[in-house]
Formats: sequence, structure tokens, C-alpha cells
Amino acid sequence: MSNFLLKKINKIKNTLNQSSDVGDRIFKKNGQTLALVFLKSIINQDLLSSAVYFPLQTFEGTLTIDNINSSILKCADVKIIKEEEVVSEILNGKVVLFADFDGRIISIDLYKVPVRLPAEPPTSPVLQGPREGFVEDYQTNLTLLRRRIKSPNLVFNTMDIGLQSQTKVTVCYIKGIAKEEIVEKVVNKLKDIKIDGILDSYYVLSFLEERPNSLFKQIGNSEKPDIVCAKMLEGKVAIIVDNSPIVLTIPFIFIEDLQSSNDYYTNHHYSSFVRMIRLVGLLIAIVASGFYISLQLYHYNIIPLNFLVTIADTTQGLPFTPFLEILFIFLLFQILYEVSLRLPSYLGLATSVVGALILGDTGVKAGLISPPAVIIVALSKIALYTIPEQSSQITILQFLFIIIGGSLGLAGIIAGMVYIINYLNTIDSYGTPYLAPYSPRIPRDLHDAILATSPTQLRHRPRSFPNKNEVRR
Repeated sequence: MSNFLLKKINKIKNTLNQSSDVGDRIFKKNGQTLALVFLKSIINQDLLSSAVYFPLQTFEGTLTIDNINSSILKCADVKIIKEEEVVSEILNGKVVLFADFDGRIISIDLYKVPVRLPAEPPTSPVLQGPREGFVEDYQTNLTLLRRRIKSPNLVFNTMDIGLQSQTKVTVCYIKGIAKEEIVEKVVNKLKDIKIDGILDSYYVLSFLEERPNSLFKQIGNSEKPDIVCAKMLEGKVAIIVDNSPIVLTIPFIFIEDLQSSNDYYTNHHYSSFVRMIRLVGLLIAIVASGFYISLQLYHYNIIPLNFLVTIADTTQGLPFTPFLEILFIFLLFQILYEVSLRLPSYLGLATSVVGALILGDTGVKAGLISPPAVIIVALSKIALYTIPEQSSQITILQFLFIIIGGSLGLAGIIAGMVYIINYLNTIDSYGTPYLAPYSPRIPRDLHDAILATSPTQLRHRPRSFPNKNEVRR
């Protein structure tokens, strides 16, 4: 047995801290010694036997690195690598082959890990249209995109990020449509990331945001390949992170979250109606609770008399002020929501039933809370999920407007809305105004904003964000 090969193997094992999943195989063929080194946990060991070991053992003739690389091995991805690349290749699911008769090293791709099959994502169900969703394996996700866009201009730029995790992050775009400046800016931001590990796309998102401390969402995201492909065809850049089913898209404008994949697989008149409902739901979710408090505390004279009498009857004798009552119910709903997320499904259902009984019946009968307050908070919480992608930001805004409504009344709520809209107008991410195509007004892009139109009318790519080749049809 070759001492040369043993030293090579021991050096690799020491570099990998003698991990128990490091495997090796040394064997002789016609007086020549070869060695295979790999990680047992992430390679296809059946393929190792059938496509590598068996062809080498049954080959008749003199083995050379050239004929092993070109004709003997029955694998699709075989290449000669440098010695400093050996450990990196092994960690990426490659089998490394050494020979005592040649100093060159061969890398054989036999990577295999358990992969979830593409299925309809729970966050983006559709009545009609594609039901595939991204999975945690980035190779599968690339395949889902390539399957839909069979163009030589679809470009994948993959890099490894994370000192310890070495996570593969792929920038996807269509050359000739996406603006080169945006692609270059995204790639440079990714290359500048210095962190131990990237475990999910959210880790990358924080580094890509132009205003990382802002409350508002600045990077698009989706779990559906059809949506991501549609955005790339508009000139956007997609970022796929290994081990994450969430694909990021840049640039992002607010109007995207008012739209849904269902809108493009149904009648455009109905899509326009649904988008307006979502916009109304957004406004209700943000200001309903604060508006109700301000009316009770400061502006009860503008409440219709019959409703005012009802509120007076139901709130008489309550231990809380209107502000504390709404705040109490809001916190109860939020606690129930957090509990239901973390409990097993059968316990989560039971918790929801118990919570509904407490808030909807027992709490009212006990004289702790009033029915109108429960209805208002429940309405705002339900309306929040007309735009589920914005749920975390809206929840914070709900709390802020409860505080504003309880302390400053309607004037505070109006001032708060004006401030938020003015702030959103200042966000310009990757050369894209956040509230486009309404601020600034871009008439051509209004065909697919809140009001949808027939696909036959969408002859140009949006001007709301930078892209090339404006004519799409």
C-alpha cells in the first residue's frame, strides 16, 4: 500500500477533524494503487460502487489519469482539480480520486441529499395555475426556472457564502432584459457578505436591503417558480439560496404585494376587484383599532347615535379604559397567534377554539371586554391576511396606531398616515421608487397596478424599475 496515498488521506482527515462520516477506499489494480476519499453522509454510495469503483476494477489495461477522466468513469461531472481544492470539493459532495502513478487529482460529482418534492407552497395556494413550489435544494430550484425559461440568455451566477456553511447562493437573471448595473450591484453586495453561515435566504436579505433598519419590506420574495420567472421576464434579478424555499427578487415595489399569482390565471375584471379589496383590507388592518379608540375617547360626537348607545351599553362597568381594552384584546390575539404557530396542529386547533371562546363569549360575559372592541380587533387581525406578505410590518403598524389613536385622536392618525406615505415616497431601492407607478405616476404601468388588464394590453415591460428591451410583445 502506498505511503504517499496514506499521507494524503490522513492529511484530509485531519483537516476535517477526523469526522466520522469521512470515508476512504484504497485499492490496487494491475500493480497500480488508487484511493477514493469522500463524505459518506452526502454522496450516493450506490452510484459510487456502480459508476466509479466497478468500472475501475473491471477495466482491462493500464490505468492513466487521462483515460480515467475521459472514458472509464460512468459519471456526468468528472474533472481534474488542484490540491488546494480537494477539501472544498469533498465538502460539496464530490468523491476525490488519487493515484500513486500521477500527481493529478480527479473530482467526481456524486452529491446526494434527501430532497423534498416540489409541491404547492402553503403560503401561495392557487385555484388555477401551476402548483409547483420551490424546495430547499438549490439545484432543484434552478431546474424549475430553467424548465420555464428555455433561453440561452437565462444566466445563473453561483457563489459560496459563509465561512463555515459555504452556502451556495445563485443570482439569476435574463441577459438583455435585466439591467447590468443592478446585477453587478447585487453580486457585489453578496460577495461583500462576511458571516459564519447562511442558513436561509433571510440572512442574505438583510445584507441586500438599501435601508436595513427600515420597518418596511424592500426585497421581494416568492415560493413559486412561475412568479419568479414572470418577475425575471420584467427585468428583475432573483436570488436563490441553498437550503431555503424562499427566492428573493430585486428590485421590489409595494404594489407587488397587492398582486397575487391567482390574478393572472383568472378574469382581469375580477382581479381588479380583488386587488381593491386587498387595498381596503390593508387600510382596515392598519387603522381600524386606532380609529375606534379615537372615536370613543375624542370624537364620540361623530358616531351615529344608535351605535353610540350600543357602545355605551356594552362598555358600562368595564374595568378598562377604551385604550387599555383595545390594547388588552390586541395582545391576547397576538399571544394566541404565536401559540398556535408553535404548537402541534391538533393542539393549535384546540387553542384557537379555547381562545375564541374566551374572547368571544367568556370575556364579554365576565365584563372584562366589550363586543364592539372584540369585533374591531378581530376585523383588523383578519384583514391583515389580505396581504400576508406584509403581515409582520402591518402588525407593528397596528400597535403604533393604537398608541397614536389613544393619545392623539383622529388628528394623530391622519398625521401618522401622511408621515408613512411621505416616508415610503423617500425609499428608492436599486433605482426603483417604492410607490411606483403611482408616485411617481407612470401611466403605462397603471395597466397592471391596482387595476388589472388583459394580457393582450401588456405590450411593454414596466418602467417602474430599471430594465432593458422595453418591448415584450
